[in-house]
Amino acid sequence: MANTAGTSADLALSSKISSNEIKSINMQKKRMAIGSVLRKHNSPLLNDVDSFMDTCQKYDLDCYLLPSISGIESTFGKFIYPNSFNPFGWGRGLIMFNNWSEAIDTVGRGLRVNYMDKWGATTVEEIGRIYCEGDTWASKVNYFMNQFKAEEEKIALFSRDFPVKL
Repeated sequence: MANTAGTSADLALSSKISSNEIKSINMQKKRMAIGSVLRKHNSPLLNDVDSFMDTCQKYDLDCYLLPSISGIESTFGKFIYPNSFNPFGWGRGLIMFNNWSEAIDTVGRGLRVNYMDKWGATTVEEIGRIYCEGDTWASKVNYFMNQFKAEEEKIALFSRDFPVKL
């Protein structure tokens, strides 16, 4: 077995951190990644990162799915039907919500109940066949999901090299 720098420290650290703490740290990295990408895109959704996080946990969704859909459908909430708070194009973009949080929860629940549970659509490609008539929707959503994942990786690398409390 080859020795790898930092391996013993990683093992020692992981034995002292509970699985709930690890899950919490991972969720915090996702929260930071969503905030970072939304900030880069000057998104009006930036103040609703917690809504994205709560919804992904509540409905057992990939935390990057909803923000990525908003990226393709409305450039992260920048181009919507006036005062609709509908960054997802839900109902062809004509469904009105009272706020971003309501839209995030409603669409999250809709994806879980009407796409995943009802039709077994679990991948972006399977969801895309139901969500959108176009052939490129899934690849565009995946593009944004990869942006969020890359940002999370940067956060993980930084926090590993410079331990900070997330």
